[in-house]
Amino acid sequence: MNEDKQILYLKISIVLGLILLIVGHYILSYSELPQTMGIQGLILGGACMAFGIIFSLPTKMYLTFLLVKRETDKAPHLANIKKLNKKEK
Repeated sequence: MNEDKQILYLKISIVLGLILLIVGHYILSYSELPQTMGIQGLILGGACMAFGIIFSLPTKMYLTFLLVKRETDKAPHLANIKKLNKKEK
């Protein structure tokens, strides 16, 4: 899998996670679902929020690492500066 496709999948995962977080918050805060369903309604809202966090947070961290790596690879002048700093030491 090439890097562009991987970044696309990570961005989709982040959006899915944020949507799940919003849906979970809506279920718990604004809908009457927890009152009508009881504990199952609370579990449903909490599960949406939990899976939203699982989908969004780790992928944000990994996507940030990939984008930083891509930027450093595309900037050859930074590589030259790093080489000069190593020679000075």
